[in-house]
Amino acid sequence: MNLVQLIEANWPVFAVVLLVVLLFVVWLIGRATRPKARDRRPDVLDEGAAPAARNQALIDAPPAAAVLPPQILPTAAAGTFAGVAEVIAGGAQYEAQTARPAEAVAPVAEPTPTSIVAEPGEVDDLRRIKGLGPKLVTTLHALGITRYAQIAAWSDADLDDLDTKLGAFAGRPRRDSWVEQARLLAGGDTAAYEEKFGKL
Repeated sequence: MNLVQLIEANWPVFAVVLLVVLLFVVWLIGRATRPKARDRRPDVLDEGAAPAARNQALIDAPPAAAVLPPQILPTAAAGTFAGVAEVIAGGAQYEAQTARPAEAVAPVAEPTPTSIVAEPGEVDDLRRIKGLGPKLVTTLHALGITRYAQIAAWSDADLDDLDTKLGAFAGRPRRDSWVEQARLLAGGDTAAYEEKFGKL
């Protein structure tokens, strides 16, 4: 009896076996693609009280930045930041003078690079001058320079003196024509300013 005769004689058995194998394959594929159901979700407290206490201590601890000691700048940077100390000292001196009555004010040792002294409370938006960003505006305010008219009145000597106080920004006042821009802004000549320096 050959294989063909064997299959013809027992075809119902082969059909049942084939059907069982196909059902088993379908069941395996269906099981593999279905996500597993989670009956229980683990919790921190499952590990015991010690990890929970540690986690709460980490939550309650101050930020790492608050407990770090202040950084000490290397001596190589001391020359770079020398101008910053002068600016801070000048700003502190300006604040001290404006806080005391006029007769108690001692004369300033180093005048700020300006021929015009602004009245307290008078402030122009110096950021309108091209090349003057927030850091330089803060520096100029610390030096007592708050008005366009002050900058417009600067001489070459004033610009040289200011360069010694600007540190990494030295040379910017001349390069960006601050004096000329300030003259136009102080005079209110917006059209001439925008024609030469661009839109405000």
